[in-house]
Amino acid sequence: MRIESVSVDIASKIAYHESLSLVVPTQRLAPFVDSLDLAIVEHLQLDGRKPYTEIAQALGVSEGTVRNRVSRLIEEQILHVVGMVDPHNLGMDSPALIGVTLQPGDWDPAIDSIAHFEEVSYLVLVSGEFDLLVEVMCRDRDHLAEFLNAKLRRVPGVVHTKTFTILRTYKLAYGARPVLSKTDEPRLAG
Repeated sequence: MRIESVSVDIASKIAYHESLSLVVPTQRLAPFVDSLDLAIVEHLQLDGRKPYTEIAQALGVSEGTVRNRVSRLIEEQILHVVGMVDPHNLGMDSPALIGVTLQPGDWDPAIDSIAHFEEVSYLVLVSGEFDLLVEVMCRDRDHLAEFLNAKLRRVPGVVHTKTFTILRTYKLAYGARPVLSKTDEPRLAG
């Protein structure tokens, strides 16, 4: 009986985490994430270099609590603290999103090849008209054309591409910001 109740509880937590669109590797169970973890993440999303002492003071906890929570979130690959670059401000005048259609079959070799191109900054499997969306950072239109013709379209398995040149960036954020209401918190932490 006890094993059944534990498995149901774990299954309900996993389902709840999936409903929040938290990125959790499929090989393991969803990690324990509570409202304090999410509040710490929110502070770091606004300023990844914000001192733990300031976060602790704002949240009413100790600096050690914040440090330990951040370490755990990084170790569990929930949190990645990175430096972000606006491609236009860096002189990359032709960033683009490219929709890619692949041949049916084993896509892993094509995905691995595309992921290793230095121009690729983001690569995701999607539903809809395309199989993949690829974000690239290119210096200029010549560089973008070279990338498309000499690299991407030569990957075995790529059958069609559609390029969307990014003209202006209005929002640049890394990762999702899960939001919990007060009623959601007991289900997530419990």
